[in-house]
Amino acid sequence: MGRFELILTDLDGTLVDSVPDLASAIDGMMSQLDLPCRGEEKVRQWIGNGIDRLVARALLDQLEGEPDSELFQSALRLFKVLYAQCNGHHSTLYQGVREGLDWLNSQGYMLACVTNKAEQFTIPLLKALDIHH
Repeated sequence: MGRFELILTDLDGTLVDSVPDLASAIDGMMSQLDLPCRGEEKVRQWIGNGIDRLVARALLDQLEGEPDSELFQSALRLFKVLYAQCNGHHSTLYQGVREGLDWLNSQGYMLACVTNKAEQFTIPLLKALDIHH
């Protein structure tokens, strides 16, 4: 077996702690809907299944269930606008990630990121954290 040439990695929860930005957007969305803010601790428990599920969970304040369809659509639109505004502002690379990526790059590996985060949020986040290259 030869040497690997390409290394794929996940983004959120692997390279980056993006929960602070996600929580900021969720709390901004909830505030604009005159609903209680949920906070970073709850958002940290709700992530991992995409923004549709995150928004639904925030509206319901629980993991399972479906919110009112009209409320959900309004909330999702708000979340996307707010997240685009704060994406990358408070997210941080986990300890050692930059050094690890730099080392892999110096060894000639091609690096790629595989994520369920929409491209409209992924590219700006990678750029904000200076790991887009």
